[in-house]
Amino acid sequence: MSCSESAPLLENGGHMCHRNLPSTRVVNLLKGEGEPSWAESFKFFIFGTWFNILLVFVPLSFISHNMDWDVGLVFLFSSMAIVPLAQLLGEATDQLSVKLGETISGLLNASFGNAVEIIVGVAALLNGQLRIVQMSMIGSILSNILLVLGCSFLAGGLYHKQGFFNGTGARTSTSLMALLCITFAVPAAYTSTTDTGMQNHCSDCPTDGLLFISRGTAILLLGVYCAYLWFQLKSHPFLFIAPSSATAEQNSEVTVALAETEETEPRMGTAAAGAALLLVTVIIAFCAEYLVTSIEETAAHYSISKAFIGVILLPIVGNAAEHVTSVWMAMRNKYELTITICVGSSIQIACLVVPLLVIVGWIVGQPLTLHFHNFETIVLFASVFLVNLLLMDGNANYLEGLMLLTLYMVIALAFWVT
Repeated sequence: MSCSESAPLLENGGHMCHRNLPSTRVVNLLKGEGEPSWAESFKFFIFGTWFNILLVFVPLSFISHNMDWDVGLVFLFSSMAIVPLAQLLGEATDQLSVKLGETISGLLNASFGNAVEIIVGVAALLNGQLRIVQMSMIGSILSNILLVLGCSFLAGGLYHKQGFFNGTGARTSTSLMALLCITFAVPAAYTSTTDTGMQNHCSDCPTDGLLFISRGTAILLLGVYCAYLWFQLKSHPFLFIAPSSATAEQNSEVTVALAETEETEPRMGTAAAGAALLLVTVIIAFCAEYLVTSIEETAAHYSISKAFIGVILLPIVGNAAEHVTSVWMAMRNKYELTITICVGSSIQIACLVVPLLVIVGWIVGQPLTLHFHNFETIVLFASVFLVNLLLMDGNANYLEGLMLLTLYMVIALAFWVT
């Protein structure tokens, strides 16, 4: 019998129907009924991994900045503080996604997957360090598709003779990366080859035409990213799962390992995970601010190229936890997850974070453009070309990882002397 059928006609009748009021739902959410308590949630959050020992650098970052310690120490402590915070941000996102369904979970991971890069980029943007923003974005892409993917293939290849993943999905992702490289090359070509683009151009005062191209392209790329999310999560998700073809049947042990999908174990309440996500984001914002403001003096005081800091050091700091996860998945013969982490993260940077920062710069009056230096554009294009070649067959081995790492080290040497 429904509630309305059993309810009395008169207000003073036998019993009343208790409605699930919004306030009751909010209280239940905060209490986390049927979920780990707040104490259990934060105990797991803080003490759940040895990686969190690096959280000691968070107070050191605050102290060194506010007590005017050596600028090198501020840079070091802030960099090291962001490493465990990035891992905690990912953990909070995963725990929050447990009870929110597949679609919301995918959107959360897509939104917060590169939150550290967004926070560092916005901090640099508000400080007027436009070249640091550009170089750190290029560096994040190169770090993911060369350093992380290379280390993963190398480590996985030492444990397994051959790794397998869905080549069709990988080719789709790398083709999108190729498109993004071309869109980044257009502003550079416009500035270098057209009379309008070459007039009165400098990095801090781009022409109106270059700004128009960059901002228009940024809006289009955000649209492409939304379409990519729909493609990956809804219309064609089968392209991004482990293969189950004849090749996989011949390698049944590999297929079983790839087909296993690990669901995140609910170790935190939903409300606690949301609060932890907000708290970590705020702390990262402060550490990123300290890091960005110390770059200029650190580069001058220790004779380190700003290009090397932006392209090599900052991306390694921001993606350290992600690097460990990707390598670990490859060692467990789960290359599909490795590809998703490395290539998927690069697409998020190029198709979401970079356009978003261009639009934020537009709003706050900072003339950030998609015009990267010719050397950076060529390096990015060559890197994506190599990754395309290596991923098109759906197989992975240690030699391919060594190729990717070699190219990354060559690029690092070049930026050291830039």
